[in-house]
Order: sequence, then structure tokens, then C-alpha cells
Amino acid sequence: MVQGTTSDAGKSILVTALCRILARKGIKVAPFKSQNMALNSAVTADGGEIGRAQAVQAEACFLQPDVRMNPILLKPNSDLGSQVILRGKAIGNMKAVEYHLHKPKLLQDVVFAHQELLADFDLVMVEGAGSPAEINLREHDLANMGFAEAIDCPVIIVADIDRGGVFAHLYGTYELLSVSEQARTRGFIINRFRGDKALLQGGLDWLEEKTGKPVLAVLPYIHNLHIEAEDSLAVDQFAKSDDGKHFKVVVPIYPRASNHTDFDALRMHPQVDCQLVRDVQSFKGADLIILPGSKNTRSDLAWLKASGWANAIQRHLRLGGKVIGICGGYQMLGQAVHDPDGTESSAGTSEGLGHLAIETLLQGEKQLRNVQGRWLTDAGDIPVTGYEIHVGQTSGRDLAQPLMQLNTGPDGARNLENTVMGSYVHGLFDEPKLLQQLLDWAGLAQTQAFDYPALRAAQIERLADEVELELPVETIFNIMQGGV
Repeated sequence: MVQGTTSDAGKSILVTALCRILARKGIKVAPFKSQNMALNSAVTADGGEIGRAQAVQAEACFLQPDVRMNPILLKPNSDLGSQVILRGKAIGNMKAVEYHLHKPKLLQDVVFAHQELLADFDLVMVEGAGSPAEINLREHDLANMGFAEAIDCPVIIVADIDRGGVFAHLYGTYELLSVSEQARTRGFIINRFRGDKALLQGGLDWLEEKTGKPVLAVLPYIHNLHIEAEDSLAVDQFAKSDDGKHFKVVVPIYPRASNHTDFDALRMHPQVDCQLVRDVQSFKGADLIILPGSKNTRSDLAWLKASGWANAIQRHLRLGGKVIGICGGYQMLGQAVHDPDGTESSAGTSEGLGHLAIETLLQGEKQLRNVQGRWLTDAGDIPVTGYEIHVGQTSGRDLAQPLMQLNTGPDGARNLENTVMGSYVHGLFDEPKLLQQLLDWAGLAQTQAFDYPALRAAQIERLADEVELELPVETIFNIMQGGV
């Protein structure tokens, strides 16, 4: 099990690397995270929902995503509560206190899911959540040491030196563990180091003397690495120079924006400067605006209006710009969003942005499915693959101009002027031919072909190569067999 001293210490990245290192050695390995809090999710083949990070880790294992890999997914829909997804299916919304009371029962569920994976694989590589040293969360813990104790597995602890204070993070975390938790800790990994490792040696020796545990590896800062993020919004991670040579795409980031990995292909595209922007005051114009998905559509729609984004989008269209809405963003572009039963939050109706002649009724079961089909163009059909994660049924005049014909039926809408379009399908920009088509539509001249899936696969290989140089597979095997 890989645990971290903080959120974003490198747990997901390290598990991804270890999964690929082991898988290419012929080990049948699967990823696992008992509890994931994230608004980036993926859909499994059987229509379940899991965290995006575990889907990426499954890819690193050369596997398809499986609901057992992330038995609990929490999707925050307010500051105090989340939708709880168990074994891929939503079981309701819970406030934090209510969820805490459910943890003893949920621990049994996650241990069972882990046991099922162990029956099918040689090794299960477990990722922790946050930090094991959060005192207020130790009771009924099912994400870190509580889970490690329940399944009796060895633990390594990773810390990000780029944040500063790495020895305080590691030593402080270790000291806050119980005696039995310290005993199952096999060592530490320092992540994202820049410079000469010889300068660290005094600190490494000190830490081993204080804890009796070795630093197993010092991993380098891997520049320009792209591995899809669990939930963090690194808005400047792929920023390009503002030289006027790039096609500019802006994605407004509202409070409950979801599945921002939809835009990673755009952020990596050599001709595109795609920026995720929260504050409308930072918006300096764009060629294309894309409204992302949302875990709370009506609340985020209200935020768009109150923050000034609705006016900015209207002005953008007057000046000849284009707009795309994905999932919740698609719903917001319509005339109204109705939630009579309080499916997402409070019951009521919200007036939409009014750029598409559609209305949405938020009722019924959440739609979870992988889809494939054809994008409909005058120049010929383009293959489409993606996935849907949404609640609601959409109707209206602009559905008469669907964007695509899927195996599940028509999807999407465009306005009469062909300046605004929307779809329920996530992952549209990952498809090379469709990405080229959409950028052509939005106004990018001489769009280059760009194969994002190939780049993503190469990045996983690159990550595994870099990690294996510092943490050889023999060390991993030794830990698995009870050694250090």
C-alpha cells in the first residue's frame, strides 16, 4: 500500500508507475483505492463509476476499469456533503457526519472488494487517501492505516519534496502512527526532487536513524509529465506562452466542475492554448469557450450568472466566438434546468443561458455507460467513443440537429447559427479525428493531427522507466515478501 504525508504527495502517480513496472514484468497486478473523493470519474464496462485515477492505473496494468478497484467514490456536491457511490452505483447523498457513522459497515465492503481482486490477481497495489496522520479521521479509518491493518499489508509512505519540509512531513507522519502501524511501514519515498541527491544524504541518514526505516528511493522531478489527474486543477500546468500564435480555448471552472480531464487533449495539443479559468476577470477573450460537466448543475449555473461568466459568454458569441457544452455544461446552455425532486440539490427550476433551444429535467437514475458511434458531418462520418455520466432527460427543438449517432441513439444539439453545440458524451476530444474536426469547426486553420491516446500511453511508459531507475523491481518484490 502506498500512503502519503499529504494530499497530492504523489500516491496516484507512484501506484501508476508501480503497476506498469510490475505488469510489464508479467505480474498480474491490479490497482485499488478503498475510498476516493473526486469529481473526475470513469465508467466501467458494466456501467459502474469509479475514480479517474483508478481507471488510469488500470490502463497501466493493461486492464479495463473495474468497480472493485475503487469500491467507494465520494463526489462532493456541497461544502458539507457528497454523493456516495458504492461498487459503482450511487446510494444517496450524505453529510460528512452521516457518512462517518456508516464507515464501520463500509470497511467490510471495501475489504471484501479487495479480497475479490486478490482472488483474481497476483498482487493488488493499494493507494491511500490524503494522509494517515489526520487525527480527526483515524476513528473508523478505511482509507489509510485502518485499511492496511484490516488487510494486513505492508506500507510505504511518499512525500513531495517540492512542497518543502519533506523531513518534517515524513518524520511527523511516522511519529503520529501507532506502534503496529509503524511496524508495517517498510520505508519512505521522496518524490519530485530537483538537484544533486548527494546534498540529501545527511537528511536521509537522520531520518533512518530516527525511525529505523530506510528511504527506499528519491524520485526525480519529471518535467512535462502528463498523467491524468485524480481531482486537482493545475490550471497552469500546460500553460503556453501568450504569443498570439496558439488557438485559444477557455474552460470556466465553476465550484462543482467535474471531469476536467475532458480537456487534457486540448491542453497538450501543440496548436492550442487551453486554460482552465475560475475568475472571469482573468478572461481576456478566446476563440472557443467550453462549459465542462458539473456535479451540481443549477448551483454552478447560478455561479456562472453571479460571477459575470454568463455575460462574458454572450459577448464572446456576439464577437464571433464558438461555444461547446459537455454534460452539465450542455444542460446550462439550454432554456431551463428543472429539478422537481431535488435530485442534485434543492428542488426547483433555473433559467438556463438560453443559447440552445432545449430544456432538461433532472429525474431518474444516473446514466452511466460507455458509448460509440459516428459524428455526423457533411464531409463524412467520424468515429466517436466516449462515456456518459449524467442525470436528466433533455428535450427541445435543437435536438433535431444531433451531433452524433451513437449505439444508444442520437446525442447532442447545435443551434441554428451553428455557433453553439452541446453533448452528454465525455472524452470527445481524445479522439484524434474528432478533435481535428471540432477545432476546424471552432475556427483553427490548418489543424494538425494530434493523437492524445498515444501520448498518454507513452507518458505512462516514461513514468515507469523513471521510477524503475530509482526503485528497482527487486526492491518492490522484497517489500511484497515481508522484507525492506
